[in-house]
Amino acid sequence: MKDLFRILRLWRSQDDVLLLGIAIAMVSLASGISVQALAGAALGGAAVLAILRLLGPLRVVLRYVERLATHDATFRALADLRVWLFRGIARGASWGIGFRRSGDLLARLVADIDVLDGVYLRILIPLLGALLVWPVLVWRAWDVDPHLAALLAVLFAVAALAAPAVAARGAMRFGGRRAEAGAALRVAALDLLSGLREVRVFGADGRMRAAIQAREAELYGAEHGIAAVAASASAMALLAGQVGLLGVLIAIAAAGHAPAALLLLFLTLAAFEITGGLARAGSSLGQAARASTRLFEAVETTAPAEPAHPASPAGFALRFEGVTFRWSVDRPSVFDGLTMEIPQGSRVALLGPSGAGKSSLAALVLRATEPEAGRITLGGVDIARIPLAELRANIGYLSQTTHLFADTVRANLLLGRSDASEEELWQALETARIADVVRTLPEGLDTWMGEGGAGLSGGQGRRLALARTLLSPAPILILDEPCAGLDADTERAFLATLNEVAVGRTVVLIAHRLMGIEQLDRIWRLSGGHAMAATG
Repeated sequence: MKDLFRILRLWRSQDDVLLLGIAIAMVSLASGISVQALAGAALGGAAVLAILRLLGPLRVVLRYVERLATHDATFRALADLRVWLFRGIARGASWGIGFRRSGDLLARLVADIDVLDGVYLRILIPLLGALLVWPVLVWRAWDVDPHLAALLAVLFAVAALAAPAVAARGAMRFGGRRAEAGAALRVAALDLLSGLREVRVFGADGRMRAAIQAREAELYGAEHGIAAVAASASAMALLAGQVGLLGVLIAIAAAGHAPAALLLLFLTLAAFEITGGLARAGSSLGQAARASTRLFEAVETTAPAEPAHPASPAGFALRFEGVTFRWSVDRPSVFDGLTMEIPQGSRVALLGPSGAGKSSLAALVLRATEPEAGRITLGGVDIARIPLAELRANIGYLSQTTHLFADTVRANLLLGRSDASEEELWQALETARIADVVRTLPEGLDTWMGEGGAGLSGGQGRRLALARTLLSPAPILILDEPCAGLDADTERAFLATLNEVAVGRTVVLIAHRLMGIEQLDRIWRLSGGHAMAATG
């Protein structure tokens, strides 16, 4: 539950609207209880009909205002939570997130936050309402019969506290399975959609469908467990309410239909009506607790810490000093005492087979992850002491699997520099030798591209990604397998372009091999966790 309380603390910026919603909800509840209680008095020949005529319409208005206020507060709090989660994930990078698949991240960003939708509306407000009504019920019952008051106090505690607690415990037990099964189902579905062509080619439709159905069955099994526990808790609350009502009816019979007893009857009906939804609210509470834990896992495992004593680099020379690194304790070491220097303004190639650590090295430089031992310096300053925003502003990165978004050409370019002018956009496109292609598009820079740059060839997509990288004023460019997936002629043209456009910057070219036309100052070969230098 501690993670759920941490989530609630994140909502402090919305304290005013949340507290306003609670206040209106409590006033609305009080008016509703008063209407039902006074109705009992009226049946006994009461002179309170005028008050009822006033409270009846007032309750309707208050109920409407309560819905507006509480739903508005919920939407604001969830919006803040989504922004917080996205920023937490964004502070990490694709490397750290890569070990948690996109379907799982989608589940955390959408499904887990949706579970938290009910924390305020269906848990906090009804529970506060029950705590408000509980002493009133016991007080009015005491006037009729002290023994009845004690009975109602216990039964109300069962319905308002014990039953939700049982449901919450069960939901926490099954909620983890439900979240994991839901994420696994999303992963399987996204894999199928992304690789549908290969699935069809290899005739694997049946196997993939069976895998999805198996994950679906796991999800339904977990949901069935949650529903069964919630139903049991609801039955417990319902039974407590019926026993309490029976006790009041017996008291009425003994009291000879006294006005106080009739008032208590209607008050009891209203009070236990409030507890009717608390058992299922308890189930939501258990699921929310599990969802909160998953949200903090997503943020805390991907976000590197900001330095306690920040410093700025004096230059842009990169140096690796005895760096040891592995992605996790159950994986082999990627680097074991790696030492290497990349002077400012130099052009360097990092070569090595798959798994040698080329992309891991880029992840370390960008502080997407941290070394186990040793340090990396930029301009003589340990990068752990450089604020993340400043560090990454100094590094332009073109990844091996760079992504083009389902948006306009302009929006994809502005990702590299949001304040770039029209002229600067076209200059970057000219430099990357893709401007002529963009001019032929129906709406030029404002042409909408499909997901992953659909409509462009592989070489054109890589050039557009290069143009985006070149828009960044960063003095260091790290290009991770920039020619991956390109044919030989396109690869040569791409590298020739690179030789021309990166003058004055430090260029780190990550590749399996060299074409022989690169203008390099040094070549580093990565093998066995170490770097071996050769003159370029």
